Amino acid sequence: MGLPVDHAEAPRPHVVEDCRGVLQLLSDGTTVRSATPPPHTVEDRDDGRVEWTDAVYDAGRGVGVRMYRPRLLAQGQGKEWRLPVLAYFHGGGFCIGSYAWPTSHACCLRFADEIPAVVLSFDYRLAPEHRIPAAHEDAAAALLWLRDRLVAPSDSDEDGVHALLADSGADPGRLFVSGDSAGGNITHHMAARFRAEGLSPVRISGYVLLIPAFDSKTPTQSKLVTTGTAYLSRDLAERYSRLALPVGADKDHPLLNPLGPDSPSLEAVGGRMLVVVGGDDMLKDNQVRYVDQMKAVGNDVELVVFAGKEHGFFSRSPWSETGTEVVRVVGRFIHRDAADSA
Repeated sequence: MGLPVDHAEAPRPHVVEDCRGVLQLLSDGTTVRSATPPPHTVEDRDDGRVEWTDAVYDAGRGVGVRMYRPRLLAQGQGKEWRLPVLAYFHGGGFCIGSYAWPTSHACCLRFADEIPAVVLSFDYRLAPEHRIPAAHEDAAAALLWLRDRLVAPSDSDEDGVHALLADSGADPGRLFVSGDSAGGNITHHMAARFRAEGLSPVRISGYVLLIPAFDSKTPTQSKLVTTGTAYLSRDLAERYSRLALPVGADKDHPLLNPLGPDSPSLEAVGGRMLVVVGGDDMLKDNQVRYVDQMKAVGNDVELVVFAGKEHGFFSRSPWSETGTEVVRVVGRFIHRDAADSA
């Protein structure tokens, strides 16, 4: 007589981690991603004043870029002008986000139209499928790709990006690297890697860190007073860290905490820098301390604090009055470079 057969079904996988309903990690290790972004209401003001197109900058890794240029300077008119170039990396805790999300798209529309600038918004591989340093590796590859297309001769312009940038008046001598939240973190590490001269013959004229994601193992006062209803709460920040950091690492990992015990000296960071901070951001204390220590080692850093604003305040409300002020602050920083060079 045979053994009894157990017809009971195996337990179905259940959600063990959830990031804003966009990313879910299941108990069997499966990752489930939503095709739609979180339900932030961002008004569609893509009215044609800015032209944009998508391209792939690393086919092997499956990552792309969205390129923006002011319409009035498009189709060759830009040859009579020289526009700064703004490379932008989106936020999302290294786990979610895309250049195609309405939040990122609106921010870049504003930058391109109102600074004005040629803007390139880069995607990068996301955790937990690709834990950091994957995002930072992709960002470095993106900047090297951009360098080659800013200076490439026309006869080697296989993807047409060099011609597009040239026709838009993109100035290889005025590249700015920027990012929001996780993208601001990435921007710091690009400043440490490339400084001002590391993309020669392209010149990096400055770095713009918008609400950079700098965390730490030791809780700060701004973290301790953050409520569970904040846009970036302690619980959500812990979740991002668990999913994004290398397995076994803590929040003092050098890629998450540039002031950590194992982090390289900030003397290695080069280039002018603008840091924008929300006064009610959970990460504010780490961001301000970063600026203080950058200045202490002789770096040229400007700090702008938006009182009463939480993490992600610009990308969530890019068309607001506060969003207008962020664009103005970034534009002033970029145009200060032109004035200093005159």
